Amino acid sequence: MKHVLVTGAHGFIGRHLSLHLSETGFHVSGLGHGVWPASEAERWGVKTWINGEIGLSNLELLRRQVGSPGIVFHLAGGSSVGAAVQNPREDFYRTVVSTAEMLDWMRLHVPSAKLIVASSAAVYGAGHTGRIAEEAAVQPYSPYGRHKRLMEEMAAAYASDYGLNVAIARLFSVYGPGLRKQLLWDLCAKMEKEPTEIILGGTGSELRDWTHVTDVARGLATLSAVATEAAPIINIGTGTGVSVQQIADQMIANWFAGATVPSVKFNGQARPGDPFSLIAENASLLELEFQWKYRLVDGLSDYVRWYRQNGREG
Repeated sequence: MKHVLVTGAHGFIGRHLSLHLSETGFHVSGLGHGVWPASEAERWGVKTWINGEIGLSNLELLRRQVGSPGIVFHLAGGSSVGAAVQNPREDFYRTVVSTAEMLDWMRLHVPSAKLIVASSAAVYGAGHTGRIAEEAAVQPYSPYGRHKRLMEEMAAAYASDYGLNVAIARLFSVYGPGLRKQLLWDLCAKMEKEPTEIILGGTGSELRDWTHVTDVARGLATLSAVATEAAPIINIGTGTGVSVQQIADQMIANWFAGATVPSVKFNGQARPGDPFSLIAENASLLELEFQWKYRLVDGLSDYVRWYRQNGREG
C-alpha cells in the first residue's frame, strides 16, 4: 500500500482529501494542528496523526514511524483572507515558513517523492474578468494571496534547483459539509438568527467559481500524475462563475422551503483583500480527464442540511 502524507489533514479540505486517498488504497499519514483522537482521525482515513508544526523534527518523526511517503499533499497554511489581513505575521508563518520547512525536508530526506502544493486563486488578485488562465498575470493584493504566491515560488524554485517533482494547485471557492466559515456558514447563521431580513457584505454581484470539496479532493489526487521539475500550475475550478446574490437566493430557498422568504440586502462594502471576480479557466484540469460530479444546486442543499444537523456544534 503506497504511503502518502497530507499536511493540514485535520482541516476542512485535508479531511476530505485524506478520506478520498484512503478509499482509493493509500496509507495516509497526517501532520498539522489540531487535537485528533485516533478513532476520529481513522474515520477520515488518517492512520497516523501528529499534532504539531510543519517542521523538520516532526516530519522526521513521522518518517521514522511509518516510512517515507511517495506523495506529499501540502495543504497546511493560512486558509482565510480575513484572518490574514488581521494577523499577517501568523499567516506568513503558517503558509510560507511551513512550506520552506517542507521543501527542505523533502530535498534532504525524500527527494524522489512527488509534492502537490495547495495554493489559491487569490494569487491572481483583482482586475480579472471572465475565466482566468494559469498563465494570467498574478497580482495578489492581500497578505493571504501574497503568501500563497511566495509559497508557489519557493516550490517552483526547489523543483528547478533540486529536482523535486512538484505540481501546484490553485483552488477556487471550495465549499461543502464541514466548512465553518465564509459565506455559506455566515449565511446559515444569519438565517437562523434573523429570519425576516438578511444583510450581507458587498454588492451581491461578486462572482466566484464554487467547487465542492469532494470534487476538489478528487482533483488534487489527480495531480501526482503531472508533478515534475517544471512545477506545473493547475487551476482547480469548474469554469463557471456564480454571483453571491445567486448563492444567497438558492440557500434561502433551501432553508425556508414552503415558508415566508426573508428579504436580502447588501451593504455595498467590499471586504478588504477580496477581488470582484475569480473564475477558473480549467482546460489543464480537463486534459487530465477529470470530471466534476457535484452540481452546485445539490451541494448547496446538502450544506443547508448539514448545518441544520451539525453546524452549531462546537
